[in-house]
Amino acid sequence: MKVAKFGGSSLADANQFKKVGNIIKEDLNRKFIIVSAPGKRHEHDFKITDLLIQLGHAYFKNEKYKSYYITIMDRFSKIISELNLSEQITHEIDNHIKSIIESDLEYDDMLNCFKAIGEDSSAKILSAYLQTLGLEAKYVNPKDAGIIVKNDENGAQLIPESFGAIYKLREQEGILVIPGFFGYTEDGILATFSRGGSDITGSIISAGVKADLYENFTDVDSVYAVNPSIISNPAEIKELTYREMRELSYAGFSVFHDEALIPAVNAQIPVCIKNTNNPSAPGTMIVANKEQNGKCVVGIAGDTGFVSIYISKFLMNRELGFGRKLFQILEEEKVSFEHAPSGIDDMSIIIRESQLPKDKEKIIVERFKNELQPDTVTVHRDLALIMIVGEGMKETIGMAQTATTALGEAKVNIEMINQGSSEVSMMFGIKSDGLHRATKSLYYAFFE
Repeated sequence: MKVAKFGGSSLADANQFKKVGNIIKEDLNRKFIIVSAPGKRHEHDFKITDLLIQLGHAYFKNEKYKSYYITIMDRFSKIISELNLSEQITHEIDNHIKSIIESDLEYDDMLNCFKAIGEDSSAKILSAYLQTLGLEAKYVNPKDAGIIVKNDENGAQLIPESFGAIYKLREQEGILVIPGFFGYTEDGILATFSRGGSDITGSIISAGVKADLYENFTDVDSVYAVNPSIISNPAEIKELTYREMRELSYAGFSVFHDEALIPAVNAQIPVCIKNTNNPSAPGTMIVANKEQNGKCVVGIAGDTGFVSIYISKFLMNRELGFGRKLFQILEEEKVSFEHAPSGIDDMSIIIRESQLPKDKEKIIVERFKNELQPDTVTVHRDLALIMIVGEGMKETIGMAQTATTALGEAKVNIEMINQGSSEVSMMFGIKSDGLHRATKSLYYAFFE
């Protein structure tokens, strides 16, 4: 029994829906289908979810929103028409949008309802299309699927008790098409996962029904060792562990939503990344454990948009509670940190720039100075983090030397080095303008 999730590029237009239909028809073990909202048809196109968000914002600001509404309906109408489906589905989507506009929901709740329309509509269209192919298929609303969540400022979080209800989906006949990205609170309020959350739904359903495999269909044949926009024809990754994928996702790999792995990891469900446009390609398997093939590094990933706050104080190591007080300040200011590499008398706190606008930076720096009494506090913006990842690193001598030599040859200055005790990854903080040079040099050092 398989769970198959199809991303936005897989459902961008009617032709893509047809490809998805053929993929499902070819393997009826794909019983649970999770769908995203239609994505971009071309580089200059818009994702349906982005249009829905703009519609919601415009409506609440009493601005002209009908252009967004028309564009959204035109996209869905075109898909439905080209699939030769009933116009009743178009009317149903239209009425759904109008019912939200006419509701008296609070801003956040209404915006969540708008955002969920894309996935919900995709599921209704695909289930109807599968029926025209002679398959027993039906749309299942996330509430009926048992996806009960609690609302959180960082996105909806599944209530663990939901897994019991989700498991009962196995008892239903035919193919179940479930919209991704959202669930419902115990009070019946629609709540969305963090952006890209259809992957989360796929992982939740996989864990809940105890699937043999979770297939995640995208627009690439596999996960690559490095971003193909930086290195032409990079090495394909045939197999990854959960830990390796988590590290790569965190560091900027866009193929898989990093949060989505959690339910699959906990349930030990293998995941396969596959290509909707080339379904015969083997893809990339993500598993709990794998045999080492002699390659110490499986992938290299980097991301920009980080800030470093450097704090130094003589005899910091002897000051009881220094770290606790520092992190308490961050907590009270509602700022999460990414990493905290430290020395004897100094510490660097790595934070995403989105967490630290200039006004918040000023407040935190002042609190650090007043409450911690450090010798020095400095802030460095425009940082990038680049990671080399691989389970085999912990058994390989000279990893740091190879990496630092490669960065030196690329004329990239290292601002920070961090390696966890698991030794699955090694992270370097560098200036953002050196990210591409650093990535190329590291790739050639470990893969050429």
